[in-house]
Amino acid sequence: MNSLSTEILCVGYELLSGSVLNSNAHWISQKIFEIGGIVKRITVIGDDVNEIDQAVKEAIARKPDLLIISGGLGPTYDDKTLQGVAMSLDLDLALNEYAVCMLKRSYALSKNSKVNEIRLKMAKIPVGSKPLQNPVGSAPAVLIENAGTTIICLPGVPQEMKAIFLESIVPLIVKQVGNFYIIESNYEVLGVSEAMLAPKISEIIKSNCAGALYLKTHPLGHVIVNNKNQTRLRIQIVSKGDNKAEAQRVVDYVHARITAEISNLNGITSETSIRKFHS
Repeated sequence: MNSLSTEILCVGYELLSGSVLNSNAHWISQKIFEIGGIVKRITVIGDDVNEIDQAVKEAIARKPDLLIISGGLGPTYDDKTLQGVAMSLDLDLALNEYAVCMLKRSYALSKNSKVNEIRLKMAKIPVGSKPLQNPVGSAPAVLIENAGTTIICLPGVPQEMKAIFLESIVPLIVKQVGNFYIIESNYEVLGVSEAMLAPKISEIIKSNCAGALYLKTHPLGHVIVNNKNQTRLRIQIVSKGDNKAEAQRVVDYVHARITAEISNLNGITSETSIRKFHS
């Protein structure tokens, strides 16, 4: 199992203004987790060439394995992602014959099938990059290899982004991650606060290998039980290993230590819900 570090860069003033919910970052993060990758950072910027240029340079300097950029690939004046990416990598934009074929293939399925100069803007990509077919829309995605970081530019339209990601990006990530097994265990606790559990959680985290365990408490407010106001928490345990036995061993170990501590603190533990992901 390899650790594949990922950063997500979302482009669009509509995300910064709050007029559009950033569902793309949420969805991509979930999928990266499910196929064994790790999202290290999510950045949101506006449709500005200089901001895109700077954000890409900063991301590359951190040397993630994968940089996923969402938004700004369309034909309109404010679709500037590829221009900014090309600037950051010191590359020219040029009409790509494969991207043109992809556009023609996409528009051939619609009534308005003419590929005019405005639409050809979507086929002008950084020199040396690879276009990826958009199976449900027009703008091709773009893949660029740069000094150990794979940069993938995806459309911002959720339906298009998801289709390209599942068809072209998931196989790429799975190949790099290799064999893995993830077990996520969630359960609720009553009568114990985050502060009360914090020392034990810190102790457990320190005793496990980095990247193999994620342990987090999530406050859920309060609930009345037997006429008493009780603190309510969700505890999340995520274990990642090369195989099921390795991941299960960590989950069982952490669960036993946490539940013992909760019992010592006179807390109550609910039933556990389990999610499993593996290659």
